[in-house]
Amino acid sequence: MSMRLDEVLQQRLAERERQHLLRQRQQITGPQQPTVINQKQVMVNFCSNDYLGLANHPAVIRSFQQAAKSHGVGSGASHLVCGHHQLHNQLEEALAEFTGYERVLLFSSGYMANLGVINALSTKGDYIFQDKLNHASLIDGGLISQARFQRYAHADVKQLERRLQQCSSQQQRLVVTDGVFSMDGDIAPLPGLVNLVESYNAWLMVDDAHGFGVLGEHGKGIIQHFGLSPEQVPILVGTLGKAFGTYGAFVAGSNTLIEALIQFARTYIYTTALPPALAAASLTSLKLLQEESWRRTHLQQLITFFRHEVSQQGWQLLPSCTPIQPVLVGDADQSVQISHELQKRGFWVTAIRSPTVPKGTARLRITFSAQHTMDQVEQLVDALANIKGLQEPL
Repeated sequence: MSMRLDEVLQQRLAERERQHLLRQRQQITGPQQPTVINQKQVMVNFCSNDYLGLANHPAVIRSFQQAAKSHGVGSGASHLVCGHHQLHNQLEEALAEFTGYERVLLFSSGYMANLGVINALSTKGDYIFQDKLNHASLIDGGLISQARFQRYAHADVKQLERRLQQCSSQQQRLVVTDGVFSMDGDIAPLPGLVNLVESYNAWLMVDDAHGFGVLGEHGKGIIQHFGLSPEQVPILVGTLGKAFGTYGAFVAGSNTLIEALIQFARTYIYTTALPPALAAASLTSLKLLQEESWRRTHLQQLITFFRHEVSQQGWQLLPSCTPIQPVLVGDADQSVQISHELQKRGFWVTAIRSPTVPKGTARLRITFSAQHTMDQVEQLVDALANIKGLQEPL
């Protein structure tokens, strides 16, 4: 006799709770900013992806409000019905000019962009190769495709080459990587990947969600960071929900690529377009990103200070020069307890556990914003020192 739905799900939830892996939402009030109210407690927020501090910028808010007043809130339909607004087009053109690509296509989220691109470019019999630590949206894109999907060891260009050597040169080969890995904070070995795909006549797709706006002299992301050209990375995905402080995503590429995505990317064709007001807000974020380089400079100063001080305390840091600074704990239960101890001291730091990261690599995922002050980071460092110095393990 089969079990009822709720009975099956209750067993799954109980098992996850026994493993100390049960996730819980925490409710905030007020805007995204360094200090937030979490469950009625004022806390310094060190887990947001608002890297440049633009989510609550007055000019971004003003652009959103004015556009909503003029153009309404909802877009009403998908881009291919009647939802493609003049503001969407302006943002696509501005992003294309900023990135140096021929054309850009907006998607309603980064998850939709990644699923849509991978499946639009892959057919039965093709090969997809992905870094083992890629974001879930990239992995899911590979899993639901009809292509032959393989994962290579993290940042291991040599293993990827062996995989490429083993597959048929008659089929299309798509190599997919994050630019900045969301749970480790390290950067993909992009120059090596570029050389490899050129040697094997493969295609390269980079999701620069966590690098766009942050890396590079002008915030153009991982491609500028390594001094590469758009021609060397033919498929670039970026997000507007992190450094831009707004919402949505885009794909940059050649005119032919974008036209093909309009025709074949199901997550573009069959979903409602972003609200036009969000496009207006993102246009303002793009302007601020270019004009206020002090945000990236200050952000790097915070990162450098934090890494030096916390490594001196004996915490294990992962090799990252980005705003994502994971502190490796290992044990899932201990990482949660440390997170709770920080919360008692007024710091919101998320514990990341399996299945988001491999078992035995639970960590504190600390992220920085250009809106954080050095004083706030010093206080976090002091709190970590206090916890590290406790006599008994937590």
